[in-house]
Amino acid sequence: MRITITSQASVVMSKAVAKARAQIVRILVPAGKAAPTPPVGPALGARGVKSMDFCKEFNARTAHLEPGIPTPTLITVQPDRTFSFIIKTPPTTYFLKQAAGIEKGTGKPGHEIVGDRELEAHL
Repeated sequence: MRITITSQASVVMSKAVAKARAQIVRILVPAGKAAPTPPVGPALGARGVKSMDFCKEFNARTAHLEPGIPTPTLITVQPDRTFSFIIKTPPTTYFLKQAAGIEKGTGKPGHEIVGDRELEAHL
C-alpha cells in the first residue's frame, strides 16, 4: 500500500498559518461619523470583528476633530478577533480643497484650473 501526500495538504497548512498572523486593514473614515456600513462593516466583518465596537471607539477618539474630516485609519486585527487602530492625519488634498473652496479636484489635471491659493495667505 502506498500513501501519497498531495500539495493540497500544504495549502491547508499555509492558510492556517496565514490566519494566525495579525491582519492590517486600511480604510478612510469620516471623523466622528463611523457607522457599521460600508466601508467599515464589510472590512471588519470579514475578519470577525464587531464593527459596532470599532465605530464607538473611533467616534470617541475623533470627537475633537471637525465631523466629516476624512481620517486614514490602520486597524490591526489579531487572530483572537481583538483589534487596535491608529488614526493618521487627514490627507493634504482635503485641506487644499477646503482652502480653495472647491468640492472636488479637476477632471483634467494640467489642463483645467479649478482653484488658486497663495502660499503667503496661509503663513
